Amino acid sequence: MQVKHQARITWAMAALALALFLPVFVLKTLGPFDFWWWMAGNASLLMLLVAWIDADWRRGFLLDASRGLWWKILLGMGSAALLYAVFWLGNLFSRQLFDFAGAGIDQVYGLKEGAGVWRMGLLVALIIGPAEELFWRAFLQRRLAEAHGPWLGLVLATTLYTGMHVASLNPMLVLAAGVCGVFWGLLYWRFRSLWLNVLSHTLWDLAVFLVFPLV
Repeated sequence: MQVKHQARITWAMAALALALFLPVFVLKTLGPFDFWWWMAGNASLLMLLVAWIDADWRRGFLLDASRGLWWKILLGMGSAALLYAVFWLGNLFSRQLFDFAGAGIDQVYGLKEGAGVWRMGLLVALIIGPAEELFWRAFLQRRLAEAHGPWLGLVLATTLYTGMHVASLNPMLVLAAGVCGVFWGLLYWRFRSLWLNVLSHTLWDLAVFLVFPLV
């Protein structure tokens, strides 16, 4: 009975995440909230709920920070750089191979318009980047892996994470989400470190959107 209850909570949270984020990629703005405010608000809500319902997540959050932090920082920086290199090459070749690639990539960067570099940077660094890993990998992938095994857990979490971006109707964004989902899913599966994933994701976000944009 307890296992079924936990499974219902896991899938209910997955459904809530999709319900929260699918409209963001469809509408981009909600009244006075632009894409980045809306993403940050949804991410904050999910984090509060996860912290409330999952004691293992709370314990892992504190325990992981106390073990091998410097090693995780170095690996987080290296993995972010590796993923950025993958995207740099992908940007180079996709623009040459696919007619729709340039427009799709430009559409993603169009979300920056009017956001302000400092506001966007702070929201990405402090809320959006960390929250995506703390939810999709440290909560959802972990619980799905516990219920269905590590590989199926990774596949299910990555599929949901990628599927969330389908609402954008931008094939380049969906492809990017799929690559990132697999990369960070494997990183979490291999090292089981939420802080490592948070650092990797946040540094990559800042690099690809603000520091070294691919446009």
